[in-house]
Amino acid sequence: MNNRTATVVRNTQETRIDLKLDLDGTGAHNLATGIPFFDHMLAQVARHGVIDLDIKAVGDLEVDAHHTVEDTGIVLGQAFAKAVGDKTGLYRYGHAYVPLDEALSRAVIDLSGRPGLFYVVDYTRARVGDFDVDLLREFFQGFVNHAHVTVHLENLRGENAHHQAETLFKAFGRALRMAATPDPRMGGVVPSTKGSL
Repeated sequence: MNNRTATVVRNTQETRIDLKLDLDGTGAHNLATGIPFFDHMLAQVARHGVIDLDIKAVGDLEVDAHHTVEDTGIVLGQAFAKAVGDKTGLYRYGHAYVPLDEALSRAVIDLSGRPGLFYVVDYTRARVGDFDVDLLREFFQGFVNHAHVTVHLENLRGENAHHQAETLFKAFGRALRMAATPDPRMGGVVPSTKGSL
C-alpha cells in the first residue's frame, strides 16, 4: 500500500482547522477543538478505527460549537478521501455494532463515491453537559459530503445520551477501519463492477 496519510488545513472567517491523518496508524491522537466532549468522541474514532489523528481547531465558540463541529467533519472527510485514494484493493464496506452498558449502536459504511448520511438517533436528552447533541449529525454530514461515502448510523437502544453518542462514534471508527482495510484477495482491483468508485 502507498503511504495513506493526509494533511488538510481549512481557514474561514468562522474556523481554522489543521488536521493530520494516518489510516495505517496505531490509534494515537492529539485533539484540541476547544470542545472537550467532542474531543472525547473524536478520540473514539482514532482509537477504534486505529487511525492516527491530530486535530487543532480554533472556532467561534463564543457563538456556539456548530461551526467548529461541522467544519471538523468537513476536514476529516477531505483528509479521509485523500488518504484512501482511488480505493484500489480495499474491502470498501465496513460495519460494526458497539455496546456501552445499556446503549447499542450500529454503523455501516460504503466507500461508494456517493455522499449519503442515514442517521437514526433519538437522544434521551438534548445536551451532554453543555454540548448540544444535535451537532453530532452536522459532524457526520460534513464528513460524508467531503469523503464521498455512504454512512448509516443508528442508535438501536440507550438511556444515557453520553452512551448513545459514544457507541455511535466507536461503531463509526470500527466500520471505517474495516472499509479502508486492504483486501488481499482484491489485489490491484477497485472493488466495483464499474471499475471505479
